[in-house]
Amino acid sequence: MEIINAVGRRKSSVARIFMRKGNGDLKINGKKLDIYFPQKHVQNKVLEPLKTVEMSQEVDFKIIVNGGGFKGQAEAVRLGISRALVKLNEDFKKPLKDKKFLTRDARVVERKKYGKPKARKSFQFSKR
Repeated sequence: MEIINAVGRRKSSVARIFMRKGNGDLKINGKKLDIYFPQKHVQNKVLEPLKTVEMSQEVDFKIIVNGGGFKGQAEAVRLGISRALVKLNEDFKKPLKDKKFLTRDARVVERKKYGKPKARKSFQFSKR
């Protein structure tokens, strides 16, 4: 197996995934997973697709992610890893799709409108 690449996006984050055979090494922007994402719940979110298909010790990942915050980046990485696993083996598509790891979450921040303090919030109405 040569290098398999995939892209994951969420909010304003973009993750580029490079996967190859190895022993379970996962580097994000040149750092280990537990250093780049110190929170345990975020680490679990990134590793969920690998646990679903039981491939965590068989492939290495080099991930480049930029834009957004840690939650958007983690979900972009999760989508990219899922897409790369499906490229590796088409049989992984059903379990990953059942857990919605292959769904691109298109929700982004709504823009601010003029005459309002935020996107939808209005100033207090006064009749008199």
